[in-house]
Amino acid sequence: MTTLEDVTIAVDAYIRVSGLWQRPAAARAVLVLAHGAGVGMAHRTMAALADGLADRKVATLRYQFPYMERGGGRPDGPALAQATVRAAVAEAGRLAGALPLFAGGRSFGGRMTSQAQAATPLAGVRGLVFFAFPLHPAGKPATARAEHLGTIAIPMLFLQGSRDALAALDLLEPVVAGLGTFATLVLAPDADHSFHVPARTGRKDADVLADLLDIAAAWMAGAG
Repeated sequence: MTTLEDVTIAVDAYIRVSGLWQRPAAARAVLVLAHGAGVGMAHRTMAALADGLADRKVATLRYQFPYMERGGGRPDGPALAQATVRAAVAEAGRLAGALPLFAGGRSFGGRMTSQAQAATPLAGVRGLVFFAFPLHPAGKPATARAEHLGTIAIPMLFLQGSRDALAALDLLEPVVAGLGTFATLVLAPDADHSFHVPARTGRKDADVLADLLDIAAAWMAGAG
């Protein structure tokens, strides 16, 4: 049995955001799961991540960034986004009790989590899990977005599609290699930024996601 609970997260004295606490029976870990730039915590892609992790005995706290709480538009600046990550992690720590705590998310949400960790380590977090880390904008290959990763001293798991237009492999692979033993890169062959694969591969998107979630759950069990 899995329980789903609405929560409210206080970012500061004035800003509140919504969250969804999803905990399976006999949970073994907790992942604080941030959404991407274009969709909120309740989008089907985020629900699929949370539901799949619950099937693997990983609880999740999904949450909105303030701009998405207001209905979307331009993403929050780094300072506010990082403060939101920090507040969500604190709330997850309260809900998790003694369970091992991890943080990360999809695309933009994962990047904001990594920035928060690099600025000041997130309390109680044992590792970071990135679903499609956005190394650069589409069509603009660069590595500036990864510069802060070298200051992070906890394990990081990068789950990436090999055809991700926001993470060219010839840039991403050396970036992750440069992080040494703190980083692990797992590639989904032929998958794009949304973990979609072409029909010609003979695989379905659900199969790709299931494999990645198996890896994420096993990695958290080992890192916890």
